This record gives sequence, structure tokens and C-alpha cells, in this order.
Amino acid sequence: MEPQEISDLMLGLQDRGCHNINFVTPEHVVPQVLEAIAEAIPRGLNLPIVYNTSGYDSVESLKLLDGIVDIYMPDFKFWKRQTAKRLAKAPDYPERTRDAILEMHRQVGDLKFGPDGLARRGVLVRHLVMPGQQEESSAIFRWLAEEVSPDTWINIMGQYRPDYEVGQIGRKGEPKYHEINCRPQASDLDEAFAIARDAGLHRFDQRWLPA
Repeated sequence: MEPQEISDLMLGLQDRGCHNINFVTPEHVVPQVLEAIAEAIPRGLNLPIVYNTSGYDSVESLKLLDGIVDIYMPDFKFWKRQTAKRLAKAPDYPERTRDAILEMHRQVGDLKFGPDGLARRGVLVRHLVMPGQQEESSAIFRWLAEEVSPDTWINIMGQYRPDYEVGQIGRKGEPKYHEINCRPQASDLDEAFAIARDAGLHRFDQRWLPA
């Protein structure tokens, strides 16, 4: 699509009452995103721009977005290189994600809301709870509280489900990725929230708080 066509889509969403313009995993098309936004703003686009990402982003790309993106919404799944290598085939994921989140926070700071309760600017970090990964969660939460901000808004998610190759029988006759071959339980989510609080975090997506 040409920049004007993407601009037309954004303005159409604004006319329909959407709360933001949300670009999902746009790392590989940052120049095109910038062109489209530059086309749309003079035509009246005034919604917050959301950069919705896995967290596996280059700092160089993020710097191009400084002053353009209002809300960064990165995932942070794995802390250890060996875990990221085994489960995501990306051993450098933890370092890249830490560098990316620090750059995002430098640009927009902690998440802030308007009087209508809608997010306007800042960083919202998502963490997917996975079975047996409590140490990963603990390290991520401590880093967010100590190195980013104790006021980091975090969405602790329980939507993980085994899929794709998880549980399939591998060449050695054993199930692949057996350690994550189950859904997280309610107790896993309760533990994740407790770990996050112990780490010093206190701003959570209220819709997912344990009862």
C-alpha cells in the first residue's frame, strides 16, 4: 500500500471512533509507517499512535520513531539467553528487548491516561505467563522495577496455550518442548502477580487481577 492509502485507513478508523492507531509488529516496515503518519497528520490525524511489538526491535529503528509514537506496547517473554534460544530460536532476544524497552521508556516514559481513562502516552509491558518459567518472570519484573521504573504499567497475561510443535514427538521419541506443554493454571497467575509485587511493581491491568 502507498502512504496515502494507509493514511486513508487511519483517518477512516478515526472517523469511526477508534481510540488509537495500533501498528502490530512493525519493525520491518518502520519507514513506511513514518511515511503514512506524515501523510495523515496534516489531514487531521490526532489519535495516539501505538507501536505493538514482540520487543525484538532494533534501537536504531526505534530512534526513528522518537516524537512519533505515543504508546509503546512491547512483550517481554524470556530473561535467559538459553531459554530464548530453545523456545524462540533467538538467543539475543533478552538483550535486544531490554535495550528496546529502555529506549521506548526514554522516549515516552511511564504510561499516562487522559480524563476519559484511555491511555495517551507511555510504555505498557506485556508478560506472558508460561508454565515453569517463574524464574524468568521474577528476573524480568525485578529489572523493570529497578532499571526502567517501579511505575511501569504491566499486563500479566494468562493466554498461553501449547501449539505448533509443542508436544509433538521429536526425533528422539520424546515430546518437543515438554516443559511448556500445558496451559498455565490460576495458581501460576497468582504467583506471577505476587512475584511482580515483591519486585516493586504496582501498576497492573485491572481486568486480569486475581480475584
